[in-house]
Amino acid sequence: MRALIFDLDGTIFDSETAIFRAWQRVYAEQGAALALETWLPLLGTNEVRFDPLAHIEDLVGHPIDRGAVLERARTLEREYVEATDVLPGVREWIAQAQAAGLGLAVASSSGRSWVEGHLRRLGLREFFSVLRTRDDVERTKPDPALFLRAAEGLGVEPAEALVIEDSLNGIRAAKAAGMRVVAVPNPLTRYSDLSGADLVIPSLAEVPLNALLERLES
Repeated sequence: MRALIFDLDGTIFDSETAIFRAWQRVYAEQGAALALETWLPLLGTNEVRFDPLAHIEDLVGHPIDRGAVLERARTLEREYVEATDVLPGVREWIAQAQAAGLGLAVASSSGRSWVEGHLRRLGLREFFSVLRTRDDVERTKPDPALFLRAAEGLGVEPAEALVIEDSLNGIRAAKAAGMRVVAVPNPLTRYSDLSGADLVIPSLAEVPLNALLERLES
């Protein structure tokens, strides 16, 4: 193994749960409820089309002030996301990867400004020599393009890269790219079928990188 490729949202920091909670609150304020099974297919991809404002209107049976509701949602998203921190074990894995001489990349279905901004906010930007975002590809996860472009940037073959993911869409993308993938579910994606991963662990903090690599090689 010569490289680690991290997903960002839900893997390095849990923006996914934060944004879901924000929209749950918006739905509740409009007299509706947002079900987890409605939200799960959206995680890790931009390929699924979903209009939450139209969904709220369908649930409540009347038009809403879409501009005001969207502004409220964006305000809550910022508030909740800015309160998030690096997930347990991420910093340790980065340090262990550096010590082992492994290349480090982030491959995210989010936009570059989001990825750059949050990596800097979390103090992690300097550790990743390669970033690949939705701005770099025509299709995001579950298409393999993001991971293939990340491996290309790192100068490694797909089989030489290990992907760290949290979502079903991310796992599908990594496997389609010919890479091994470790799934680390968050409070939302633990309800998804992550069995396509080579290994599922509850937290990066529970397994040192070296030990995990040995398990994958055995």
